[in-house]
Amino acid sequence: MKHPLRALTVDLGTTDLPALLSDPDAQCWIRRGEGQVGFGEAARFSVTGPERFIEAEAWWKQTVLEAQIRDDVQHAGTGLLAFGSFAFSKTSPCPSRLVVPELTVGLRDGRAWATLVTGSEPSKAEVRGAVVRALAGERKRTTAAVGSAGSLASGGAGLAGPVTLGPGALGEQTWMDAVSAGVAHIAAGELEKLVLARDIVVEKGAGIARNEVLRWLAAAYRDTWVYGVDGLVGATPEMLIQVAGRTAQARVLAGTLDRREANGKGLDYAERVLAGSPKQRHEHEIAIQSLTTALEPFSEAMNSHAEPFILELPNVFHLASDVKAELADVEGHVPTSLALINALHPTAAVCGTPTEVAGALIRELEAMDRGPYAGPVGWLDAAGNGEWGIALRGGVIESPTAMRLYAGCGIVEASDPAAELAETWAKFRPMLEALGVER
Repeated sequence: MKHPLRALTVDLGTTDLPALLSDPDAQCWIRRGEGQVGFGEAARFSVTGPERFIEAEAWWKQTVLEAQIRDDVQHAGTGLLAFGSFAFSKTSPCPSRLVVPELTVGLRDGRAWATLVTGSEPSKAEVRGAVVRALAGERKRTTAAVGSAGSLASGGAGLAGPVTLGPGALGEQTWMDAVSAGVAHIAAGELEKLVLARDIVVEKGAGIARNEVLRWLAAAYRDTWVYGVDGLVGATPEMLIQVAGRTAQARVLAGTLDRREANGKGLDYAERVLAGSPKQRHEHEIAIQSLTTALEPFSEAMNSHAEPFILELPNVFHLASDVKAELADVEGHVPTSLALINALHPTAAVCGTPTEVAGALIRELEAMDRGPYAGPVGWLDAAGNGEWGIALRGGVIESPTAMRLYAGCGIVEASDPAAELAETWAKFRPMLEALGVER
């Protein structure tokens, strides 16, 4: 007989969250040293198909309904929590999943907590003991399933050793030909924007050290959301939706400038190049309109920047806008973060517009299954709060020695295939650097 989950959350005062990433199997969501890290597995749900978000929300609501939750902290992210990753495409065979850790350690606004989930009622002493063991790296390791193939490679031999870089589904010239084909479809009036991605494969004979990759990303890309859900690992700068009570927020990116191209000229130069470019502004406006149109039916009020701002990251500059909405309360019910990502995904920032036309062209031109790349990744709690980024600047560990990386570009009628190819290399850079690849 299956027993309901029992969760206890206690206040820890403070903790060094990135230090917990030494565990090779930890699930994580970290930005600027705060977020959550999860250990072990108390429950898991996997699903495929067009109803994946709806089915996942139904499972989560039932799990929460049956669970016994004692939360002494009462903060977004405390109590029962699940990490999640969803396939980009409704046609993908890649499993979307929610994972409830046995132990979650969180830190937000300087306040730390821990939640222990067991089949019997946990005590405060048991929670604190589990945290001590996690900090000491003494938790029992598990093997978890990853994206579309293979099993999670844990604890590789550091970042040293020989590294090779191989092509993915399409070589560079073939991918540029796909971009040209996409531009032709846009010029013919079939769609306004298309997002095309490509993949490459990194082979490390010494093994992929998942924990070291996450620690490096958390230190080097502090202004991104560093995520690790099973074998999916990365550092996304784009927030699909963040929900805390009735407040929802999103960060939309469209428009990119490689910092190497900027050659040390700084924010003023980036603003002239990005904000002053009709092509970049057009791409950005499409992305904003896509998100706000999908979010509007769930909102009582909404606002966003009148003008986009420049987001500065170690590898690129982005044209960015933040959107904030007050969610509608209908007879005591506020939409959960999962209900919102079901309505929002995929946005024009990762698919194109119109969505159905762009989605069909992606399947035709990319010649690959994106798996979890560009799909929602993040967490949600029992109250429906959550943070869901878009799984960008990342990849999937496919074997103990191989990781597949993904990068994509927004294509409009003014796009140049060679420039778009160069942009993908700029977007690969965070993961290549984390894996010790020089290019």
